[in-house]
Amino acid sequence: MTTFENIKSSWTNQNDPKTPTDGAIKVKAKVKNLKLNQLYTTVILSITVVVLIAFFFYISAYKVSVVMLGLSLMIASLTVRVVLELYSSSSLRSLNVTLSTLAFKQKLTKHYKNRIRIHYVATPIILALYIVGFVILLPSFKENLSAGFYTYIIISGIVFFMVIVFLIIKTIKKEIQDLKNLITKN
Repeated sequence: MTTFENIKSSWTNQNDPKTPTDGAIKVKAKVKNLKLNQLYTTVILSITVVVLIAFFFYISAYKVSVVMLGLSLMIASLTVRVVLELYSSSSLRSLNVTLSTLAFKQKLTKHYKNRIRIHYVATPIILALYIVGFVILLPSFKENLSAGFYTYIIISGIVFFMVIVFLIIKTIKKEIQDLKNLITKN
């Protein structure tokens, strides 16, 4: 037998890979999980925005320009993130697992690239603006609060930001990995 005939024989005798019977179910479950996680993120961020807006009016922040600037930065940065999440959620909702594999993969890849931009470009900027807003508030806190409570705010603020950054990084890595897995398995 010639080399060509050996290759041809090997090709025709190989077993066809079996299509998993539950493949579509797994994809649906992953997409549903991604949608649910985005919903949780949007709800948590929206609640935070509402609390900050309530605090803004409760302390009459509009009367003190520095306080107004700090809280406005915090509110605006989170509001931008909520809008980005809502936009991304609509993109995720358009992922229909009944599409052809190629069309589904194209839409999923587009969603993946969008999430990469949100997570690695927008999120650090938004987080930085939020922290800047908080730092702008510190002199007002020092002036209007007891030394003990001010120290508590500084320490708890640092711990809070460290925990939030850790959770954000962990969540981003998991979401990006899930999206990569969906793209490569389809």
